[in-house]
Amino acid sequence: MPELPEVETIVRDLRGLVTGARIVGARSNWPKTMRSHDPEAFAGAVSGREIEGVGRRGKQLLVWLGPTPAAPEPAVLTIHLKMTGQLFVVAAGSPQDRHVHVVLALADGRELRFRDMRKFGRIGLYRRDTATGEPVEGEAVGVLARGAEPLADEFTARRFEELLGRRRGRLKTLLMNQDFVAGIGNIYADEALWRARIHPLRDAHTLRRDDIRRLHKALRDVLAESVERRGSSVDDYTAPEGDGSMQEHLQVYQRAGEPCDRCGRPIRRIVVAGRSTHFCSWCQRIPVAQRDAAALLRSAGDAGDGARREVAATRRGTRWTEISGQGALGRTGDEEARAAARQARVAATRKASATRRAAARGGATPPTATPPIAGRTGGVA
Repeated sequence: MPELPEVETIVRDLRGLVTGARIVGARSNWPKTMRSHDPEAFAGAVSGREIEGVGRRGKQLLVWLGPTPAAPEPAVLTIHLKMTGQLFVVAAGSPQDRHVHVVLALADGRELRFRDMRKFGRIGLYRRDTATGEPVEGEAVGVLARGAEPLADEFTARRFEELLGRRRGRLKTLLMNQDFVAGIGNIYADEALWRARIHPLRDAHTLRRDDIRRLHKALRDVLAESVERRGSSVDDYTAPEGDGSMQEHLQVYQRAGEPCDRCGRPIRRIVVAGRSTHFCSWCQRIPVAQRDAAALLRSAGDAGDGARREVAATRRGTRWTEISGQGALGRTGDEEARAAARQARVAATRKASATRRAAARGGATPPTATPPIAGRTGGVA
């Protein structure tokens, strides 16, 4: 799922492409994408509105729409990409595949298309609070993240310490809680914890002040770097102006079995609360006082019932003998072949993902018939 850097990259791309454009119609072929309206009502509510800007809250985009004579209140679109959502601005009539589920027609002859292969993405339309840019209070309950924005000026180390002081539980799970800190997901939680040398299963209340400051700096640094690199184009993420490059600089995420960049020992992978977690067990040691959490590193069959509830499954990373390059000494021919096969699978997966992204950007698949654009005007329901 795209996280803060990926969504911020899309926001910046769209801001330059659609700000000032006027919506003249909309269509949708998958009603479940619409969080707040049915497709016909949505088309009526957005038609005639000017796009005044694009912003972000956590992992969701906010598209600010101006008023119309028939709908005098400003509005905001909330767009949650979920796993495979993509946004493109193309000329009307460009090839369109079956995964494009929402289209906003613009007066200048372009279209803003929402493409979502898995159909988990959601779009909502609400009256806008002009002070915050978010939906007016009470209109979109539970839609947006309520956690602190980790790149905001007010998210200081002291503020982070205050927030942590009220929490308990495993750090990895806590960092991905959108009502605690907004925008962080699996990739950047793993990366920040590795940079801060903190074990993902460590309890939040055990952090010392210097631990908190290291983690605070690591979070802001890795997010800022990823924004600069346009995010991590892992799987289906791409932005209107192209892919990101942060995936080439990740130090633990999806690197199970590869050498740690600090100590050379293999990166490990476990599954915590249903999410893959990558870390170096040498650089990110768990405190002695939390040795009970070490049981989570054993196989699911050996772990207790409490561990099974927290960790859906526990899987070892690749053995040191399966690592290519330095540290591969003593590897047998069979082990060498398995390591080579694993590297080939990784390369093939990355190539397939890049091909999917390129096809989505270029509209390479055959176009499908689309319904006529509805052009009614109306207020936000």
